[in-house]
Amino acid sequence: MTSTASNKRRYLALFFPFLPADRLARAARRRSGFPPDAPFALVEKRKGAICLAAVNRAALALGMVPGLSLADARARLPDLGVTDHDPQADARFLERIADGCDRYTPMVALDPPDGLLLDISGCAHLLGGETALRDDLVTRLGRLGLEVLSALADTPDAAHALARYRPGGVAGVTLGALPVEALGLDGEDIVGLRRAGFRRLGDLEARPARLLAARFGEGASDRLRRIVGERDIRITPRRPEPALMLERRFAEPIGRTEGALAAIGELVGQAAVRMEEAHRGGRRFEAQLFRTDGLVRALRIETGLPVRDARVVMRLFDERLAALADPVDPGFGFDLVRLSVPMFEPLAPLQLPLEGGALAEGELAQLLDRLSTRLGRHRVRRLAPRDSHVPEQAAFAFPAIEGGPAGRWPAPEAGEPPLRPTHLFDPPQPIEVMAGVPDGPPSRFRWRRELHEVTLAEGPERIGALWWRRADNAGLSRDYFRVEDGKGRRFWLFRLGLYGREAEQPAWYIHGLFA
Repeated sequence: MTSTASNKRRYLALFFPFLPADRLARAARRRSGFPPDAPFALVEKRKGAICLAAVNRAALALGMVPGLSLADARARLPDLGVTDHDPQADARFLERIADGCDRYTPMVALDPPDGLLLDISGCAHLLGGETALRDDLVTRLGRLGLEVLSALADTPDAAHALARYRPGGVAGVTLGALPVEALGLDGEDIVGLRRAGFRRLGDLEARPARLLAARFGEGASDRLRRIVGERDIRITPRRPEPALMLERRFAEPIGRTEGALAAIGELVGQAAVRMEEAHRGGRRFEAQLFRTDGLVRALRIETGLPVRDARVVMRLFDERLAALADPVDPGFGFDLVRLSVPMFEPLAPLQLPLEGGALAEGELAQLLDRLSTRLGRHRVRRLAPRDSHVPEQAAFAFPAIEGGPAGRWPAPEAGEPPLRPTHLFDPPQPIEVMAGVPDGPPSRFRWRRELHEVTLAEGPERIGALWWRRADNAGLSRDYFRVEDGKGRRFWLFRLGLYGREAEQPAWYIHGLFA
């Protein structure tokens, strides 16, 4: 079996047969517990029974296999160590492994629940060829205590099948020698293939594709074509390829965070030159610090406006480092520092008006960038108008570092007092009101145990009910009044429900305070 000659892409598949167990064994090395080499299993509930979801190699050698009930496993091996299976923790661990694989190629895709796919086209020569790249990657993973099977192929499906179904993990096995299980079909379909006399993919390739599709569906035929290389379905990287990526490798690892930060500064300076040539700027910057033991630390910053000033970017990286609860630990040293700019945005030359308006806007944007970087992007927020007649829904908050949505605040009429208060209560606060007539303005009200005599009142301004929420208070109309008490304090009050039609005794609330 041969792949298409014109296909020049190359893929590396990684398969972690004991990923959950390796994750726990790695954690066990840092704390007391059962020895990592002792047989243990991870269990979960399946159809009302507790079953083994994953095992380590020692347990597998003693006959413990996934799917076996815990009762049967305990009967065979009473000393079997057991812990709960945590698929979410496994997924996060796989993401961390994928972060470490970014040192070899930015084209890394997850192959859940226990694999990765790397597009290494054009990258292998940096490490002396495909074999050297794979050996270096497998060695680093081994230092982390991970058992991994790998395979190189012209298509991701072929690499996936070789890594997972190669008999005995022996290199040099052809695609035709793989078992039919490599098609990834349901168990019943696999049984049907074997009963029909098909044991290997080579047996299927010798048959017309339409016969395979007629009996086992188009999925089986398509999967076979993708494995043998007749179709190349490119992988979808977990991160899009950045607009600009620069890196610096070190022959000798640097053991100080200050040295890594200096390398980031050099890369930022180079990126600034590239962006200036393209008349572009970046709003997101990511620095990745790769440790020699395979761990990666990422520093990400954002800006409200596109920037290419190296000093501004480095000031934000300094803020990010200062705000970290867990300081960056170089371990045995960093051997690779990478800077990525995910996306460019136009950045035209700035023409400053005489009054300095653009300068003030730029200074405000830099202040928001620094505050958001130090405190967190969701801690510093701004308000924007929303098209809604309900007062508490007429504005919404979003991170200040994000670009503001279109829309302007309604301007008050010249010479008229503002229609809306500067401060709204959420939720509105109940008050006791005395009115001259049931549906008239209040003459006095009590709020927070203080009685207010109303001297001036304007209204009502009626805000209609939300017809789709008639079942609760949101389905009642509101009559708003702007009132002023004897001390000159101005309030925004409303009566909830129309007297005699929506409510027998409408309730009153204070919704806001005017300046």
